[in-house]
Amino acid sequence: MISNLMVSEKLINGLLTNDRRSISRSISISENDDPFASEILKKIYNKTGKAYRIGITGPPGAGKSTITNQLTKLLRSKKFKVGIIAVDPTSPFTGGALLGDRVRMTEIGNDEGVFIRSMATRGSLGGLSKKAVDAADILDASGFDFIIMETVGVGQSELDIAQNADTTIVVLVPESGDSVQAMKAGLMEIADFFVLNKSDRPGAQQAITALKTILMMRDHTETTWLPNIIKTIASEGKGIKDIFEEINRHRDYLIKSDSFYLKRQRQAKIRIKEIVEDKLKKKLWNSSIEESLDSSLEKVVLGNLSPYHIAENILEKFKKHIH
Repeated sequence: MISNLMVSEKLINGLLTNDRRSISRSISISENDDPFASEILKKIYNKTGKAYRIGITGPPGAGKSTITNQLTKLLRSKKFKVGIIAVDPTSPFTGGALLGDRVRMTEIGNDEGVFIRSMATRGSLGGLSKKAVDAADILDASGFDFIIMETVGVGQSELDIAQNADTTIVVLVPESGDSVQAMKAGLMEIADFFVLNKSDRPGAQQAITALKTILMMRDHTETTWLPNIIKTIASEGKGIKDIFEEINRHRDYLIKSDSFYLKRQRQAKIRIKEIVEDKLKKKLWNSSIEESLDSSLEKVVLGNLSPYHIAENILEKFKKHIH
């Protein structure tokens, strides 16, 4: 019988030498919550940190996949290796990820220097699953120069992506113009720069003007990074070079202003907290605690006990259990 240790060494050596099967299998182990995943991630962590992580988000239909596709082609022309994590909504029936992004990216999918993985959000509060961050580490350790994380761009996903990317791009279309004013502050705050795609459509200039107005109302000094607005027609490959130049400009700013290190430090803190919370959650909800909760529900519904009272009792039981 092959031991886990042997599998681990073979798998880790494979992913560190950019073996596609090893990369794919390692991501699957992480996605499936296999206990073995944390061992892999611990062992490869000292090989991570070199890849530059780009987040691409925005409303559905803005052309995020087309931009990812075109940007990847440009990066490949410069001999960079690119890993793509396309985060799809989870199917309520199968729990799997929709493969729309994969279908749209077949052109680059056959390139040996590109690795594409569609991932389900798996009930993560945001659109970017915590598992996608693990996948980014695996791709990073495998030697990819750039990792592009593209999300469905709904709900909390924008915030998720900003917490895990070095540069976050928010993609909009001219039709977004009317709604820019009503856009939640979160989306405006997380963009390191905006891309107005399909900029040949009517309303493009109004959308840019609306965006600029909002951006100028922000508090900023001469040293503050002020997001730019890049116009593209991604389906024709127009403006993609400008996106790449803006990514480089933002990267240079982060490094020169010492923000790069601080940003990654903040990301590490958020991630560690999430890992701790996840592990605590799994430990907390054991069968006896679940039974205790179920037996108390009638009292809560009848108004005899407050949910806070039950919650405090559960925490007390958990404290005794861990001592």
